[in-house]
Amino acid sequence: MGSATRTRARSQARTAAQAGRSAKAGNARQKIAASRAADRRARVRGRVLLAGGSIAAVIALVATLIAVKLGQSPAATAPAPAAGAGTTAQVQRQVTSVPPAAFSAVGAGTATGLKAVTGLPPLIAGGKPEVLYIGGEYCPFCAAERWALAAAVSRFGTLSGLSLIHSSPTDVYPSTPTLSFAKAHYSSRYLAFVPVEWFGQAADPGTPFGHAYLQQPTAQQQALFARYGGGSIPFVDIGNRYFLPQVQYIPSALAGLSWTQVAAAMRDPSTAVARDIDGAANMVTAAICTVTHGQPGGVCQSAGVKAAAGSL
Repeated sequence: MGSATRTRARSQARTAAQAGRSAKAGNARQKIAASRAADRRARVRGRVLLAGGSIAAVIALVATLIAVKLGQSPAATAPAPAAGAGTTAQVQRQVTSVPPAAFSAVGAGTATGLKAVTGLPPLIAGGKPEVLYIGGEYCPFCAAERWALAAAVSRFGTLSGLSLIHSSPTDVYPSTPTLSFAKAHYSSRYLAFVPVEWFGQAADPGTPFGHAYLQQPTAQQQALFARYGGGSIPFVDIGNRYFLPQVQYIPSALAGLSWTQVAAAMRDPSTAVARDIDGAANMVTAAICTVTHGQPGGVCQSAGVKAAAGSL
């Protein structure tokens, strides 16, 4: 085989590999987009049913049946079991200290990438690059993303004060096990992590997302969300260099698992959970490394992060 033929063969192989990676990412994005669309349809149906219920109440009142209606209580949803202090400490310890070997074995995993942006001023807090998270405790997509985000920022500093919760039992992907950042604390020499749990668990049809406010974003944070959030949560801004356009993997991977099972699976690269969460964490880490100028080197030059960087 001549040199020209070998060159063409190598070029064709590279093109085929790139096409394969693009197809894989495209399939993942299509699945997540379909899931998001189902979520939006469910919310619209919920609002229609709510309006229909109001009309039915008026009709019942006119028909003098209001007393009967008031005497009927909807079936109560059993609350998720509370996590004990020991369980919370164990899960926090495991999630914030995933072994580097697990990250490296997973690479980009099955997660989708982030959206790169240019031309914006750096997002800074306390003189350090900022990672801003805006989400809601009820939200199943936030539930999925928090695992990866917690694991990623823990590679640059110390994350503590996590709570163990479930997403809403009445939303899509009901009762997804997750963490809450509502009382979280973070310290790092490289990075500022600013989480905002905008909405809580309780329903409130008077808010944009149908759930009661828990924490309020600042005016600057709301402006970023309004301009780049696409009207959905979770919203993640990494230094104004990368945005999370949608959750990086489908929450169904976590269905039926306990918090301890999720945390343990993150440490085993052979599991589907690790391929989702650790892959997403590697991509977030690679994006953070662009705003920390490659520091710390041991993290930013690790095999898993370098592999994920190609899928941002």
